[in-house]
Amino acid sequence: MRPWEANIRRVVPYVPGDQPKGSRLIKLNTNENPYPPAPGVAKALREMDPEAFRKYPDPSSSCLVEALAARYGVDKERIFVGVGSDDVIGMAFLTFFNSEKPVLFPDISYSFYPVWADLFGIPHKTPALDGEFKIRPEDYYQENGGVVFPNPNAPTGIFMPLNQVEDILRHNRDVVVIVDEAYIDFGGTSALPLTEKYENLLVVQTFSKSRAMAGMRIGFAVGHPDLIRALSDVKYSYNSYTMNLPSQILGAEAVKDQVYFQEITSRIIATRERAKERLGALGFTFPDSMTNFLFVTHERASARELFAALKREQIYVRYFDQPRLDNSLRITIGTDGEMEALYAFLENYLKTV
Repeated sequence: MRPWEANIRRVVPYVPGDQPKGSRLIKLNTNENPYPPAPGVAKALREMDPEAFRKYPDPSSSCLVEALAARYGVDKERIFVGVGSDDVIGMAFLTFFNSEKPVLFPDISYSFYPVWADLFGIPHKTPALDGEFKIRPEDYYQENGGVVFPNPNAPTGIFMPLNQVEDILRHNRDVVVIVDEAYIDFGGTSALPLTEKYENLLVVQTFSKSRAMAGMRIGFAVGHPDLIRALSDVKYSYNSYTMNLPSQILGAEAVKDQVYFQEITSRIIATRERAKERLGALGFTFPDSMTNFLFVTHERASARELFAALKREQIYVRYFDQPRLDNSLRITIGTDGEMEALYAFLENYLKTV
């Protein structure tokens, strides 16, 4: 080892899903929305003045914060925005998880959590999901330095009822609890109202899924003003201008169009429910997803081999090569046409298994 290498921080990075290129592929591997953003986003993009780009963007992202505050009926002092929910959650790890006690998150969950914990030197423990891939609230009664979990969970798609979320909150009043609601708009009930009752609760959401803006990188958190101020202090100590001007303007436009938002989320939910029927008829089993994906296992087909076969046909799904997950595939809900192509391939493939 060269002398300067001894001081390099070494971590095992998060591995995102493939981003294949091409016009004929079917991309069902990264839970992106198959429909375009709200029409107002395209209109605002066409009308954007390039002259504005020579100046720094508003560090407080006020136009986006105000749109979110109006949409969710909360004071703007209760909202923090960041460059995708990954940025928001990563900033929350850095801000709130500074105890010597371990942070708790599920063993099967968003795989960025252990990456942040290792990067920031945060001790952590991972209570195991039960045999049905569900979080057990009682596993979070133990002493800890903070709690974070997705609801619905990923990659399982299972939604935990709010009474169980509140059970975890009641047993963890002395630490910050983060509920990661990346998929909440596809059928679950948000914990946002609980932020009025629990000062230690931070609810995080994203524009990448239900608002069809993964390419813009917009996320936000809602919580007590003291939590938001603490997050902002850390942000301004690191990078004041984290969100660019187009993201601020276009994100605000996306929030304003609730009719379109309801239209595309309802369309995805309907396609998901049909997918449950079609895949079930083909012999797949899966948890009852409340997200824009299904986590499927087949009674005969190897997930690893099926993943490879789909990829050869330019149909991309997600495979997790790790214990308890390595015989399942996560399939994003695409358009009805994309899903029909998937079913057709599976029907033929399964005849050979």
